[in-house]
Amino acid sequence: MPRMLDVSDEVRAEIGDDEAERLLVGEGAPRSYDCTSCRTPGDPEKEPTSTVLFVGEETAVLAFAHATCIPSQVVSVSEEQLQGAVRSITGDSPAPSVPAPGEGPQNVPGGQAVLGITSGLILIDGALHPALVVEPTAPIARPGTTGPGDDFLPLLIEQGFIPVTNTAELPSPLPGWSVLLAAGQLHAVLQPGTDGGKPVAWWQAHQALSVTDGWRAAVNKTQRVLIYAAPVGSIGQQPREDLLRDALDKAAAGGKLVAASMPLAGTPGA
Repeated sequence: MPRMLDVSDEVRAEIGDDEAERLLVGEGAPRSYDCTSCRTPGDPEKEPTSTVLFVGEETAVLAFAHATCIPSQVVSVSEEQLQGAVRSITGDSPAPSVPAPGEGPQNVPGGQAVLGITSGLILIDGALHPALVVEPTAPIARPGTTGPGDDFLPLLIEQGFIPVTNTAELPSPLPGWSVLLAAGQLHAVLQPGTDGGKPVAWWQAHQALSVTDGWRAAVNKTQRVLIYAAPVGSIGQQPREDLLRDALDKAAAGGKLVAASMPLAGTPGA
């Protein structure tokens, strides 16, 4: 039986034509797998399957995912992240239960700003939606200035984020932005590259961050992630999702919350 396996051009370029053809005819590809995104079982003979290549400084690991979860692509990670992905794929090591802050890339306003990322489920119109809440650990100055103002929200609004006045409404889609979830963990929030080039990381985890099974199940259903952002001191680290929602409501009421919805990396936007 032919396998419903997708090997993208960028994966083929990394592994070579011979290896790609071996996979497509069933040599070297598993008869079943745990999806590297949602972590549920998959069968390349019964459902469209993507090849996902994790590439580190010295090694590379080929994984498989439901095509509905993540497209075939190359994911560049540090060697440490790659070993963590291997442990996650093989189940040899449990992922940490609480996401840790990640450091923003150089194109984040302020250059070295540290952006805290918290994952949670947001109830809107009776349905649970996977969400990420972004809050810097210090005020963000506009490039070329030294403060003391905080331009985090104005800069995001210029990028297309929309001010939130009611958290019961779904945020609008933000074209060109996406969320990279691989090996069942959060790797990055991507923004459009310059002049229509390849997307670049707006935020990238030092180490891939874990999300709950419920969060993965929700994103597997919606194929979109809601991103909320607030200035430093607006949200804080909330131990429960109901407290996180209360903090978002207060930030929105105070005019200190913006949001957008984004697809998983490589999936078409609405």
